[in-house]
This record gives sequence, C-alpha cells and structure tokens, in this order.
Amino acid sequence: MKEEVMVLDSNVLPEGLSLPALFLNVNAFDENCEMIASKAQGKTIRIATKSIRSIPVLQRILDSSSVFQGLLCYSPDEAVYLTEAGFDDIMIGYPCWNEQALTKIAKLNASGHQITCMVDAEEQVEYLHRISEKAEGFFYLCMDIDMSTTFGSLHFGVRRSPINSVREAVRLARKIKTYSGLKLHGVMGYEAQIAGVTDRMPANRIKNQVVSFLKERSINEIHTRRKQVVQALAEEGFDLSIVNGGGTGSIDSTALDDSVTEIAAGSGFYAPLLFDYYQDFQYKPALFYALPVVRKPAPNIYTCTSGGFIASGPHGKDKMPQPIYPPGGKLLPFEGAGEVQTPIHYEDVSLNIGDPIIFRAAKAGEICERFQEIICVEDKRIVDRYSTYRGDGQCFL
Repeated sequence: MKEEVMVLDSNVLPEGLSLPALFLNVNAFDENCEMIASKAQGKTIRIATKSIRSIPVLQRILDSSSVFQGLLCYSPDEAVYLTEAGFDDIMIGYPCWNEQALTKIAKLNASGHQITCMVDAEEQVEYLHRISEKAEGFFYLCMDIDMSTTFGSLHFGVRRSPINSVREAVRLARKIKTYSGLKLHGVMGYEAQIAGVTDRMPANRIKNQVVSFLKERSINEIHTRRKQVVQALAEEGFDLSIVNGGGTGSIDSTALDDSVTEIAAGSGFYAPLLFDYYQDFQYKPALFYALPVVRKPAPNIYTCTSGGFIASGPHGKDKMPQPIYPPGGKLLPFEGAGEVQTPIHYEDVSLNIGDPIIFRAAKAGEICERFQEIICVEDKRIVDRYSTYRGDGQCFL
C-alpha cells in the first residue's frame, strides 16, 4: 500500500518546532471517517476511545456524521472524565474494580447521565449493587458475551468473557434483575478473531490462508450465538437498548447481523501499520510521528531520539513502529526501536543531524500516550493542535 506521507515531509515542519512530534494527516483522517460511516448499513457506530485518546479527535469524528453515536471507553476514570467534558452515552468496554470511580458513575447516572458498565460475572454484579446502594446511585449494565469459536482443540478468539452460552447469559441477566439499582441496558458480542486478527501479513502466506478460512467459518456461528442470546433475553422480558458487536476489522460482516444495533470502531480512523494487513479493506494512514536525527554513529546509520513505541499484544516484528519517510529506512535487527534512541539504516539517503525521520506506529491510540499533542496537517499546512489525554494531564491505565 502506498504511504500517504508526503504532506509530512521535512519541508512542512515549521522552523523551531520541537521534535519528537505526533502528526495527523487531516485529509486522510476525514476520508477514513467517511469510509467507516459508509459501512454502517443503517446501524450506528460507537467510537472506541482506546484507539483515539484525544477529546478533540473524538469530537471531530462525532461531528463528521450522525452515524457516529456514543463512546466505548476502557476505564471508569476515563468515562467520568469524558462525561465531565460534555460527552454522554458512554459505555465502558471492560469490567472494572475501582470503587472511587464507580461511585462517581453511580451518582452521575442517578443525575441523568448514561454511563454503562460491563459485566460478565455475578461477583461484578454484586459489587456494583453494593456501590449503588452506598452511593444512592444507579448503574446501567452491559453483558459481555464470548464470541470465540472452537475448531477441535483450537480456540479461535480471545480470552474475555466466560459467558459463551444462552443459558449462562440468561442466568446472569436474572441476577441483575433482582437488584433495583441495576438495569441490564445491553449486550456486547465482540468478535475479536474477525476484527483484530490480520490475514495479509507479508511472508506468512500459509498462516494468512488458515486465518482467512477460520474467519469465514466463524462468522455464521458468531451471528447465530449473538442472535440466540438477544432472543432469549427478550423472551425473559429484557428490553435491550444496545446490542454491540464488531470492531473496525469486522464492520462489513458485523453489519449483516440483524440483531446488532451498533458497531464499535476505533483503529481505522488512524489506520496504523497493522491495518495494512487485512484482506477485505484498506484505510488511509493518518497518524504519524517525527523523530529528530541526533547522531550519525556510522555511514548510512542515523540515530533518532526516542522511538521505542512498541505496540501491545504478542511480541513480533508486526508490533514494531516503522520509519516511512524518507523512504527506505530500516530498524537495526539487534537494536530495534529504543526507549531513548533508535538507529535507522538508510542505503541511499543522506541526512543531517537535526533532520526528522517520520514513523508509523503498529497500533492506533497507544502512541498518543507518548505525546501531549497531535499536530494537524492539511494540504501541507499546520491547521490545528489537538491535545491528547496525556496533554490533558490524564493517565487512565
């Protein structure tokens, strides 16, 4: 895939700008927003904040289309922060055990806000019940349903919720119903093995074929399980406002499930390196960072400040950032990307100390934890500066 990086060459960096710096190609970002919205097929799309981590960027997405409604957070403190910043219809995508933040959430809900907490076990439900009583507050709950599939002894998916049957879902829903301070507001069925697993990795032809086959085999089972859970809960008298599914990597297939009311999406807005390796879609790379060359330790090697922004997940080359401008740069195999310095090898490029090298991160929002602002570039001009969570003085994990 051709990199959309020319708007970020060294000529566009204003004189005196401090590096390292994080950049957003606004033109590419807006196109990604439009493309993602076009895939909704009548459903709404909830923005996964873990992949964004910037209030102005979240607002830009919401303003771009009425398809985008609501936020999917990763932390109760984050949910409180975003509510206080003026957002509403917030769902926390993971169970949490934080009495101070949850007490605030219970009180915010009682005062008219809507923050939904995730549960998948009776212990979590009982914990939230105790907090709601103590705080004289209220909790909206969403039940996380496991969408993993099995092929013999192979577990295809992630280890999230223990709820993988209709019977278990109904049992937990009945438990929730016994408490006056809790309301089952929705269910989530996240098909991580479709949304989060690449199937076009270079030099992995056989693995790519296997993953594609397993994805295709999984989709029908995922849709069936999610529909069965929703139907069973309806028969039990639960009126669900939310049936959430998918992620950026599965929008097309999740949108075909009639039981789903909304789809989650996040990483596709920035389109990090991992998103180059999906067969069924491509978005435009939109988020980059620039590091200054501070050393020339040997011919054809240029050492930058910082750069060790390794993505989470299983260790491998696919989690490493990559230099993309000037083109042709390569990390050194025995050093990689370092916390305080990163050497880059170029064969036919001559750089000076002080010149920038531009990189892409492997994953989306994690890179925002390392920068206080995102510099917005449009038509080779710097048009705005967006603060990140870190720039706002926030740290949620």
